[in-house]
Amino acid sequence: MSQNPNMLRTMIGIGLTLIFVLGYAVYSNTIESEYYGYETTNISETLEPDQDDDGIAEWFLSTNMPITWVNVTVIGAPQDSTLRVQADGTSWYHSPFLGNNQDYPFNCEGDGDYSDLVETCEYSTNHEIIITQEESTLRGIVSSVLPIEGLGYLQADDLEEAYDEANELISEEATIITWRIGLYDDEGNALESTGIEILVSMVNHELTDVNEFKIDPIEESVYSLATLIGCFSLMLVLPLIIYFSAVYKARKDESTRLEAPPLDN
Repeated sequence: MSQNPNMLRTMIGIGLTLIFVLGYAVYSNTIESEYYGYETTNISETLEPDQDDDGIAEWFLSTNMPITWVNVTVIGAPQDSTLRVQADGTSWYHSPFLGNNQDYPFNCEGDGDYSDLVETCEYSTNHEIIITQEESTLRGIVSSVLPIEGLGYLQADDLEEAYDEANELISEEATIITWRIGLYDDEGNALESTGIEILVSMVNHELTDVNEFKIDPIEESVYSLATLIGCFSLMLVLPLIIYFSAVYKARKDESTRLEAPPLDN
């Protein structure tokens, strides 16, 4: 490079050109996004179950709506009795850790290569827990497709298509389910319902709004340019060091040659 300084100028020019081209690509892609965010209701609704026999601790109710969270709370049940919740019409997820604050990895579906390293949920139509407190709650998730936090994202060509896809997604998760709830002793016999209170709440999702996913293109372009400049700067550091080292060595050799005494004939 010391013999051909045009090579250095060429490298710098190509690097700056790539920086601006890639920066413009990032800017243009942030202007028109193919992703849309859809918002749903995320409010827990209390449901009143029915009984065939008022004296037996067995209840039932039917739902036909897109549901994520299911919470069945029993108050005043005998210790060591079993709370069993069955969903006729679909399987659903349950884990004792659902809804609790935990400091370890948790993935309800438990799919993937790391399923053995995280707490997972059981997927079945029937789940049960042992009553150990005056107030015990069995929690579950019916749909893992719906946004639990009330905000989800999807890909579409335009806003109208995004709205249709979000509406279809939520509608497909609305299924008819008959919930059967019961309290049983060690031998599987139903308990008496005297003094026992049961509370059932479910989170129903309805589509409320769809918006195009947007980010600040100026801010993203600045970040992208800074990253690209940093990368190309690192790529140019080594050639520049070699170049200036070669120039310094050439000047030093020339200075040494000029200061050397002439040879006697």
